[in-house]
Amino acid sequence: MAINVDTVYKTVLSILNKEQRGYMTPDEFNKVATQVQLEIFESYFDDLNQQLRVPQSNTEYADRQKNIDNMISIFKTFGNCTFSVDHFAVPTNLHKIGTVIYKDEIEVERVQKDYLLYINLSPLTKPTKSFPLYVYENSTVGTGGNNTTNPKIYVWPKDITSDISVSYIRKPLNVAWGYTGLAGVPWTTGPYIYSPSLSTQFEIDAAEQTNVITKILLYAGVIIRDPEIVQVAAQKTQQEEINSKN
Repeated sequence: MAINVDTVYKTVLSILNKEQRGYMTPDEFNKVATQVQLEIFESYFDDLNQQLRVPQSNTEYADRQKNIDNMISIFKTFGNCTFSVDHFAVPTNLHKIGTVIYKDEIEVERVQKDYLLYINLSPLTKPTKSFPLYVYENSTVGTGGNNTTNPKIYVWPKDITSDISVSYIRKPLNVAWGYTGLAGVPWTTGPYIYSPSLSTQFEIDAAEQTNVITKILLYAGVIIRDPEIVQVAAQKTQQEEINSKN
């Protein structure tokens, strides 16, 4: 079950107003909430890597490795790749690549580009349609603040120009607390009325709700320039991280 964006926003406002610390606009909240969700999402991979190196509990619900993998599983998906000139374009929401598949049944082995030269020189290791290879490149395009990544898959043998799919982990959608004005129309100055149809909920697991609120308050303290909120929220966040890894 996902985390309700309206619940989180109202909790953050309640804490700020109770302490008379200030106000966080919907637009500020949406930007911070999206950043917080992404930070927590990215931490799953480091946490999973750490748990793979330590013994796990035999108790079903206390297996941290399994629990973290379950949180990541929400974002696991499949997609088809589109051929263009000399490479395959991956799905636009790809974040971390998994397995590349040819004709839904043959796994395409990943190799480094410099190693491909030596593979192609030998008839025994040269890629075929039964044993294809690929190189994954993720370049950055654009200038200034408009930079975007441009991931590509190069498949050998080169006569493979279709039927490539990929399993991958996608990025969470941007969080949005959607709103209208009193008359039910878009509004820019308030008062703001919550609109479920214009909102995008948090996608990370509901168990992260306390962590999400604490991290948003940390950013809220920076936005309203209140060092006390920053300090308290930072201490709480640090303690949560220690507890999750011990």
